[in-house]
Amino acid sequence: MYDDELRPIGIKASQLNLLVTVAQSGPIRRSDLGKLLHLDSSTLTRNLRVMETNGWIEEVSEGSDGRGLPVCATAKGEALVTKAAPAWKRAQRRASQLLGSAGKATLMSLSRQLLEIAS
Repeated sequence: MYDDELRPIGIKASQLNLLVTVAQSGPIRRSDLGKLLHLDSSTLTRNLRVMETNGWIEEVSEGSDGRGLPVCATAKGEALVTKAAPAWKRAQRRASQLLGSAGKATLMSLSRQLLEIAS
């Protein structure tokens, strides 16, 4: 549902989630990003590679401590976040309608429980 709404913009939901997190976090190391979003390194690397190729993020040398260069959103990436916001909101509305209020509450509860387990 989310990918359907975002397809015309040229980004997948998983990539948008990463891009928003990078944009909000400022320069962030890949390992910290993976921990924050509970992503395995191969999934993270694959998505970040696409994002770098498209010019949505870039590596920065400032603040590096030898454990890998941090990444940050580019102006192109930040513009994409802004452009994607209406599509994301449409997908959110569609998902809420599909789930109904009880289904949405159950999903949110399960999500919180999974995050507690993963932490």
